[in-house]
Amino acid sequence: MNINIRSARPDDAPFLAWVMLTAARSHLTYGIWDHYVGGTEQDCLSFLSLVATTQKPHLFHYSTFIVAAINGQKVGALSGYDPEVLGMKAFMQALPEVFQKAGWSRDEQKAAVERYLPWMTCMPDDAEGAWIVESVAARPEYRRKGVVSSLLDEVLERGRESGHKLAQIGVLINNTPARRAYEKSGFKFDSEKRDQNFEAIFGTPGITRLLLDL
Repeated sequence: MNINIRSARPDDAPFLAWVMLTAARSHLTYGIWDHYVGGTEQDCLSFLSLVATTQKPHLFHYSTFIVAAINGQKVGALSGYDPEVLGMKAFMQALPEVFQKAGWSRDEQKAAVERYLPWMTCMPDDAEGAWIVESVAARPEYRRKGVVSSLLDEVLERGRESGHKLAQIGVLINNTPARRAYEKSGFKFDSEKRDQNFEAIFGTPGITRLLLDL
């Protein structure tokens, strides 16, 4: 099976929206983007398409993603970024553009931020100097066929080329298949955060941080 890896483009936004939504749901059916947007699945996908194409780049911007394709069909993607440059601060700066294009009122924006707070209790801290791998997902029919490992190989090499000596990825506790896939690529357990409110909302105790020396 010939897997082609390339940098994402603006016209990949609908696929990247699916990737982000799927990655956030992990092994469950409800994730942070469902909770944050607070609407239908299509509402989430429309919102994430806007997120992926803001003028200001950030960790969820198309420019941080690489895409795997087989016979021209997009089958998976993930992002890799320097959190000092494209982390949550950059994302927060880009959000007003998304809100404006999505037509969200001030009250809707405030409600979304409040819904996001429980996620922050378990969100891994960025390890110093780490290259962060985020939003990993593959089409169901192409899982366990080398797509994710090929994407990981490429994104880790990009991290090395950018001068990083450490890579980091977060995985929901109890998502054993994903954790095994990351450990197969060399990631090792570092720490975890747990919270009862987080578990009540998302159905998992918290998030594990895995690290890899590049």
